[in-house]
Amino acid sequence: MFSSPFSEDNDHDPTGSITLTDEKGRSLECYVEHSLTVDEQEYVLLLPVDSPIEIFAWEGDDENEEAILVEFDDAIIDDLFATAQAVLAEQNLVLKQTAYALTVAGDLPPVEESELFTLEIEDEAADLEPEQLQLLANFYHDDQEYAIYTPLDPLLFFAKITKTGEPVLLSPEEFRKVQPLLEEQLFNEVE
Repeated sequence: MFSSPFSEDNDHDPTGSITLTDEKGRSLECYVEHSLTVDEQEYVLLLPVDSPIEIFAWEGDDENEEAILVEFDDAIIDDLFATAQAVLAEQNLVLKQTAYALTVAGDLPPVEESELFTLEIEDEAADLEPEQLQLLANFYHDDQEYAIYTPLDPLLFFAKITKTGEPVLLSPEEFRKVQPLLEEQLFNEVE
């Protein structure tokens, strides 16, 4: 059974939340997991209130089947959205087209070993750990099989708070600069 300080059972204070907004005006409600000030700049570690999901297209034959991630900003998401929404509604989950990720609201089913999928990320530049995903549903759209998964590890966002109080996601360059400070601060709190 997966347990994490970031699981759905945590008792977050709803006033400790921040809304991220993307360039398309979509919003993503997040809990503030951690706040850190460095050189008078406040940074926050954010956890989405709702569970993130990823949609994969299954391609190939039974012997050589491959899961291809449908990118979040891909136009095909708009075509798939209504079908995926209906399939998840059968499990009392509400699919949302939120900022930076698709999410579902509702109680996720218990994790079953037989429903897990390990995603091996091939990136020679970074030594990335395989990601474990829980299957939520399968569906067909235009004769193509798709699967909806939720990651077992929490999806976290790092943002800075602007002078007006708005959260802004860190660019990869900004994150690399503050990452050692964030890790040091978080590590010190765990001890």
